[in-house]
Amino acid sequence: MAMEKPVTPTEEQLEILEYNFCKVNKHPDPTTLCLIAAETGLSEEQTLKWFKQRLAEWRKSEGLPSESGSVRD
Repeated sequence: MAMEKPVTPTEEQLEILEYNFCKVNKHPDPTTLCLIAAETGLSEEQTLKWFKQRLAEWRKSEGLPSESGSVRD
């Protein structure tokens, strides 16, 4: 099985991803994730990976551990 090449989102894709992260949901459910992936043209796997990395960055910037549960826990 071939490894998926890392994809750097375009500026337009990043705008969509950032908007959804900041304004909609930092923890999108599978349906929302699928819709965001469709809107950006990225795969669901790429979109999920971006959200996980972005969440870790956000948690670090907030002084929270990057791997623990959500703030709502």
